Amino acid sequence: MIRAKTRNVHLEIDAKLYAKFSKVAEQKCHSRRFLLEKALEHYLEVVVPSQMKVRSEVVGHFRQSREKPQTASTSRPTLS
Repeated sequence: MIRAKTRNVHLEIDAKLYAKFSKVAEQKCHSRRFLLEKALEHYLEVVVPSQMKVRSEVVGHFRQSREKPQTASTSRPTLS
């Protein structure tokens, strides 16, 4: 069996957050290392890519919001 290469990482984490994290690891019968690795994988594979994309419905709403002021200003009656 080939072992994955590892790195030692020493983190300074908020004490309350670490307590919650440790409690979840204990409840799920996982080591803190395993849980932290899974959290990092999720962040890198799901969260980061999703922040680089804009959903099509968001773009559609943005375009509609940009069009409304233009159409409203052109439909106003002019004062002569």
